[in-house]
Amino acid sequence: MIKSNQKTFNLLHILFDAALIGGTYCLSFLIRFHILPLLPMFMEDAGKSHYEFVYMAGYLIYLIPGYLIIYQATGLYKPKRGKSNRLDFWNNIKANLLGLMYFNTVITIITHDFYVSRGFSIVFTVLNIFTSYIFRKILQSILSTMRKKGRNIKHVLIVGYSKAAEGYIDRIRANPQWGYYVYGILDDIMEKGTQYRKIPVVGSLDDLSDIILANQFDEIAITVSISKYDSLTEIVKICEKSGIHTKFIPDFRNIIPTLPYMEDLAGLPVINIRNVPLSNSWNKLVKRSMDIFGAIVGILLFSIPMLLVAFFVKFTSPGPVLFKQSRVGLGNKTFNMYKFRSMTVQSEKKEKLAWTTVGDTRVTGVGKFIRKTSLDELPQFFNVLVGNMSLVGPRPERPHFVEKFKEEIPRYMVKHQVRPGMTGWAQINGYRGDTSIPKRIEHDLYYVENWTLEFDIMILFLTIFRGFINRNAY
Repeated sequence: MIKSNQKTFNLLHILFDAALIGGTYCLSFLIRFHILPLLPMFMEDAGKSHYEFVYMAGYLIYLIPGYLIIYQATGLYKPKRGKSNRLDFWNNIKANLLGLMYFNTVITIITHDFYVSRGFSIVFTVLNIFTSYIFRKILQSILSTMRKKGRNIKHVLIVGYSKAAEGYIDRIRANPQWGYYVYGILDDIMEKGTQYRKIPVVGSLDDLSDIILANQFDEIAITVSISKYDSLTEIVKICEKSGIHTKFIPDFRNIIPTLPYMEDLAGLPVINIRNVPLSNSWNKLVKRSMDIFGAIVGILLFSIPMLLVAFFVKFTSPGPVLFKQSRVGLGNKTFNMYKFRSMTVQSEKKEKLAWTTVGDTRVTGVGKFIRKTSLDELPQFFNVLVGNMSLVGPRPERPHFVEKFKEEIPRYMVKHQVRPGMTGWAQINGYRGDTSIPKRIEHDLYYVENWTLEFDIMILFLTIFRGFINRNAY
């Protein structure tokens, strides 16, 4: 059912987008030329001549097809099952910014028209970002509701019982809105009838052909354990013969990165165990340039708040304004990270071995506020400026805890292949302060292995809305 309806759904989605772009375009014309001039700040625009709507509507011939192509190129039509809402929102912003560039290019180069209001194109872009995103959220909500009720479901067969199979099932169970129904698991070791989270083992690997013929699956997930990899060739052969979309979920997730870097060695596929985009010299230069620019802007922008915080810290408790602490950064090298002091002065031995806990009496009155609002972190702009830190990256940890965690958490030390950051992927997902260390590292590693400049900008953007208030700061 999924296969037969997918093309129809995609076509309807595109047609709705085309109508939405046209409708938003008309609304933007009304706002820019008939509503904004009535506001006091835009009164000077009242009475000014502008193109008639009929003339402006002619641009839709160029605009709608171009935007639909951009939407396709930026991934807005890719299946949303299992995808991040934040990534979808960012793709929407990216698509519309590219659309703005395209729109102005069409106007100035193709039509040779230099007199169309740039203000109109900006109003249209901002409005289209929100209408497009709201439409997609409504559509996603409708599909999620349908899937929870058993409609628009993808029927999946899992081949092989392993940690990878358990992880796959865990995520499907935690996200019913994705609309996956797992028929069962095939495995040679686990007995038939054995269940994991109510998903039964329904047969052995030898039953694969018969079970495929007897059912209508939309997907097959190959999750065999490493010990059974000698049977992979035959399993893939049977799956491909069936024509069913097949996924391979490797049973060594803790070894390879989330986005493996593949090489073609004269026709031989090679998977690099560690993919760190920031090991590339050009990527390093781009990120460092953004850090320097961002640090300077941050210091200028927050200069008055920093002076106010320094004043209150100094005159509400004895001790220095700034607090420095040894942290582990790029290349496992230690550096002094600076914060506004939020606690009473204590010995270095006591300070370095313990985290702050709920109701900690060492935290001052002012300290509690600046920790909660992350104002104590502002001096780290200077750490960024001198190169100890980055605007975005994994948060640095104290040497004592680094030694502890590297023995307890797989791949922990990978995070030190990039500069630590003032904010990061883990922080905007709520993993800061007294939260799960494994989850925090999982997010840090995802960032390290999937870095792009766009990813950094998205994290900075989300930090503005949800990263400053630290609910886990005590």
